[in-house]
Amino acid sequence: MAEAFARLHGGAEVEAYSAGSRPSGVVHARAISSMQEVGCDLARHRSKAIEELPDIEFDAAVTMGCGDSCPALRAARREDWAIPDPKELPPGRFRDVRDQIERNVKQLLVALKGEPHVRDH
Repeated sequence: MAEAFARLHGGAEVEAYSAGSRPSGVVHARAISSMQEVGCDLARHRSKAIEELPDIEFDAAVTMGCGDSCPALRAARREDWAIPDPKELPPGRFRDVRDQIERNVKQLLVALKGEPHVRDH
């Protein structure tokens, strides 16, 4: 969801990636339907492993409550968003998490615009 929101709100100047430590290879059906509600189609996407990310220094790396299992990605800025994994939450709470992710992505994009970038996009 965060990658989709970064692409949606960041436009062509943002290159966003999403990956997990234990990807299933498929996007959760509730994530697909929840994102369809806000105009994002994730039906053809798949979950990816951290090892599939490009070997670059990112302008920002965001983790979501991974604790000690957080990867050591090279990034100029790091944030951990204490957002619960919504997959077991009821639909209303799932939407709340989706909306919090969108708010956080928007705030990060605004913050990054004010910082010098490590690399051009």
